[in-house]
Amino acid sequence: MHETTSMGLGHAVALLAAMVVAATLFRRFGLGAVLGYLAAGLLIGPSALGVVDDPQSVLHVAEFGVVMFLFIIGLEMRPARLWSLRKEIFGLGAVQVLACALLLTGIALLAGLAWYAALIAGFGFALSSTAIVMQLLQERNENTEPGGQRVVSILLFEDLAIVPLLALVAVLAGAYGSAVETGYPIWMTIGLAIAAVALVYVAGRWIVNPFFRLLARYGGREVMTMGALFVVLGAAYAMNLGGLSMAMGAFLAGVLLSESTFRHQLEADVEPFRGLLLGLFFLSVGMSLDLRVVVADWAWVLGGLAAFMTAKMVAVYAVARIRQKHGEGLLRAALMGEGGEFAFVLYSTAFAAGLFDARTAAILSAVVILSMALTPLRVMLADRLRPNEALSPDDADGVDRAKDLRERVLIIGFGRFAQVVSQPLLARDVDVSIIDTDVEMIQAAGNFGFKVFYGDGSRLDVLRASGAENAETVLVCVDKPEVADRIVELVKAEFPLTKLFVRAFDRGHSLRLVEAGVEYQLRETFESALVFGHQVLIDLGFSDEEARETIEDVRRRDEERFTLQLSGGLQAGRSLMRGNIATPRPAPYVKPRREGRALNEEAAEALEDEDEREKAGA
Repeated sequence: MHETTSMGLGHAVALLAAMVVAATLFRRFGLGAVLGYLAAGLLIGPSALGVVDDPQSVLHVAEFGVVMFLFIIGLEMRPARLWSLRKEIFGLGAVQVLACALLLTGIALLAGLAWYAALIAGFGFALSSTAIVMQLLQERNENTEPGGQRVVSILLFEDLAIVPLLALVAVLAGAYGSAVETGYPIWMTIGLAIAAVALVYVAGRWIVNPFFRLLARYGGREVMTMGALFVVLGAAYAMNLGGLSMAMGAFLAGVLLSESTFRHQLEADVEPFRGLLLGLFFLSVGMSLDLRVVVADWAWVLGGLAAFMTAKMVAVYAVARIRQKHGEGLLRAALMGEGGEFAFVLYSTAFAAGLFDARTAAILSAVVILSMALTPLRVMLADRLRPNEALSPDDADGVDRAKDLRERVLIIGFGRFAQVVSQPLLARDVDVSIIDTDVEMIQAAGNFGFKVFYGDGSRLDVLRASGAENAETVLVCVDKPEVADRIVELVKAEFPLTKLFVRAFDRGHSLRLVEAGVEYQLRETFESALVFGHQVLIDLGFSDEEARETIEDVRRRDEERFTLQLSGGLQAGRSLMRGNIATPRPAPYVKPRREGRALNEEAAEALEDEDEREKAGA
């Protein structure tokens, strides 16, 4: 064995370089940052290049990334919201963990492990990776969706389950292994856990808010940041002393502070540390994979990986299908088909207690790490296989398909934009037909006096059924530019006499729509942004006339730039944009003021000419 070296500045530079390069490359190719960190960790770890030969030292620090991640998740979870999930946490979570553990234990028994070792192996792999699953949910913006909330609930139960599982290891060690003399009795372990939860609850409810008010009044920004870290790490430490997971302590602290007036400040202070340390955690997991074990026992490692991962995905899917649809079950199985961080804790404790031998512990740890590394790939495959399970219009009350509609105006897409657009038309008694594909929105619109038909405007048969051929004007108000482009293409090709008014996503989309020949297009935020800017100028002390002149100047410049871009591309007309880069002397803005700054060279030359004239006059 080679000796481990202490971590130095060179190691820190190597770790940061690996994280930056891996995250950028893997996101560029749509594989996600998590897989990039794991791959980079494997590359620079002791099994490959050996840049870092002691991944455990990195892992001990990086675990705080998981802690801070759970704290931020807790800040988003109000106590009432958490209470509403109690059935999912203790019901769904318990069912999934037990189902997975029983199936995995059976496989471990077939592999030849003793029943107590098989039980620990099964329960260890039954606990999913909180860090990986939560990170992927956040990247997909699904952590607040109903399906994502169910996944979070299961993960919370798994965090709680580590306490009885560690107690189980202690009991089994006394009978079949070498009991640890320093271990607490079970009643004391449970008592310490309850005391730790009570301590965090009391502190979060009655101490932390006054504490932060004091810091906000007498301390600086850096003191507030230190206070935030103190709260997170203090809660994690209290839970750790009680035998619970540090992540659970941080999560509970976040929940208790979710209604605090300092919630946003805390989140902003902790977020930079969370991102860096969480990336470091994934990196250290990749470094922990011992390729020598994989090579020496490749059949056991790959066979165990395939058997454990498949069995767990089957169990997770089966539990999900009790109440949820196929698509959610498939995604949950992909997200939670791996072992997690707690498996390392459980397996190392079992090894220290004599319930595992070194080879078994190494093989099981390798299986867990490889399963974690495959999580992003499983999710990508699940996304390809998942069907579109939006609520069917045939199964929803008050929803009719578009058929034989013949109104003067057809509105495609009835989101916030179209809802406002419809008001002046309805005020003048213009006959309109409205279609959309969101069944829940259609039902909600019916409660406000709108008759919206179900129909996909990007399909020619639906356009015909919706009366696009006979309509005077079609308003394309969908929020996805590629869908809008498809609708424009169909209407122009099949109904060339119908006028097209289209909601544009951005400037590039506007240019495409003009080139496609639509009668009118409007960037969805342009006019509202001008009205907003007009009001800001008024509030800053400019007169209403000055504000109007300024807004008209902005509008004129934008129109000129847009015209130039139609022939010269997006980079054309850049000189017509104003920026905030400081110049030696500000360019004229609106007479008689000179507060604005222009980017074009002509304004700078005009100022120089003016200076020369002033000098000549003097």
